[in-house]
Amino acid sequence: MTEAILEPDLPIIDPHHHLWDLRPMLPMFPQPHHPFIAAIIPNAYYTFDQLHAHMTSGHNIIGTVYMECGAFYNGAYGDALKTVGEVEFVNGVAAQSASGLYGPARYCAGIVGHADLTRGAAAGQVLDALQAASPRFRGIRHAAAWDKDAAVLGAPFHHPEGLYRDATFREGFAELGKRGLTFDAWLLEPQLPDVIDLARAFPDQPICLDHVGTPVGAASYKGTLHERFDEWRRNIRELAKCENVVVKLGGLAMAFCALPEEGPAAGHGSEHLAALWRPYIETCIEAFGAERAMFESNYPVDYWGADYAVLWNAFKRLTRSASAGEKAALFAGTAARFYGIEDLLG
Repeated sequence: MTEAILEPDLPIIDPHHHLWDLRPMLPMFPQPHHPFIAAIIPNAYYTFDQLHAHMTSGHNIIGTVYMECGAFYNGAYGDALKTVGEVEFVNGVAAQSASGLYGPARYCAGIVGHADLTRGAAAGQVLDALQAASPRFRGIRHAAAWDKDAAVLGAPFHHPEGLYRDATFREGFAELGKRGLTFDAWLLEPQLPDVIDLARAFPDQPICLDHVGTPVGAASYKGTLHERFDEWRRNIRELAKCENVVVKLGGLAMAFCALPEEGPAAGHGSEHLAALWRPYIETCIEAFGAERAMFESNYPVDYWGADYAVLWNAFKRLTRSASAGEKAALFAGTAARFYGIEDLLG
């Protein structure tokens, strides 16, 4: 769907996108017809050219933050350090953008990688290697998304139950603070108490909750979004009491969420998407405030339900009544501050 770009001059830092080449791995996915797999197959190859096409589709994207996704690992480094390959690859993409040959935007100005925190204190060695791999490295994400119904996520995206409460994980988690690194948390809505407990246990550790906590409307949760909303909202408000936590406003076009149910890129307009997402986005902004919330594309995963340009139009519709200062924070300022890329703001 093509729409006129709303507020085309508003500066945006997209703080959550991926790069990957999944083509060699697609035959290995055990559930090729799972909605999430169906969503990423059209974008199985997503590197600089594809990213650049989306970033230049009309909105004023001034920079981005790359989010780990298990891509471009280097097995030659050994099992513990193979994740360094991802940061090295993305740093090259960032350098390509920083050349200025493709415009003034700075793609991957911040890089979030991955280290296995279940290695405990030994994870510190991996964090040091990640920092050495790129001056753009800012922190890690260690996902914890789990549900007793394995069909919700599909096998490739299923993590251990109760990961954020695990003692050895927390030993590794403590290594982040020693190095001034950020942490991105991804888990599902029923698991929100786990990240609340983690944030309380480490009140000085900057934590970003991805995808508004990922409401679930697929598989055994189909048709339950409305009845689960109050529990989600209660947990979001409780998490917002932790001043070390910020929230990403997005990810709602993922197949897990069923907002919309149809995909991929079902062709919904921004007005329809804004109406679907309004209860979640407005609740988060009310709870966290604009200074602790940031809009995200989660591309190309959110291709399932939203074209890139239409997605940002939907976010802009949701902030029509916001002040100029609030918009500046939600679309760029919060991301710049959390990931230490304030220089993008001029």
